[in-house]
Amino acid sequence: MSTAIPHRVSIGIDPADIDFMGHVNNASYLKWVQEAVIDHWRALAPAEAVAQHLWVALKHEITYRKPTFLNDDVIATVLLEKVQGARAFYETVIKRGEEVLAEVKSSWCCLDAETLRPARLAQGVIERFFSDNDAR
Repeated sequence: MSTAIPHRVSIGIDPADIDFMGHVNNASYLKWVQEAVIDHWRALAPAEAVAQHLWVALKHEITYRKPTFLNDDVIATVLLEKVQGARAFYETVIKRGEEVLAEVKSSWCCLDAETLRPARLAQGVIERFFSDNDAR
């Protein structure tokens, strides 16, 4: 059985992320998710695949659990759930310590960097995002 390899990204909170209510504006979470997913891709994919492919977001579904504040130490954990054709489905959990601040389900389209048309990833590239977790 394969298990997604978690990728953790430290989130820097900028004063511009803070809204009129004194906490992080909802739109900032989208920026964080995009940064975290792209960082995940660059960290685990081979350099050649990174150079040949781009990612565009198709859909984000965010469940906000708790407010985030300027000086919070925040980590986004990204998991690639599955790849279907040129689409990838991700789960990103944003936490402050053990507290879940937001959970995000998102789908992305892989593009050929040259043609900007949807592109399927090679199975060998996809496998780099999962570990074999055979319980023998």
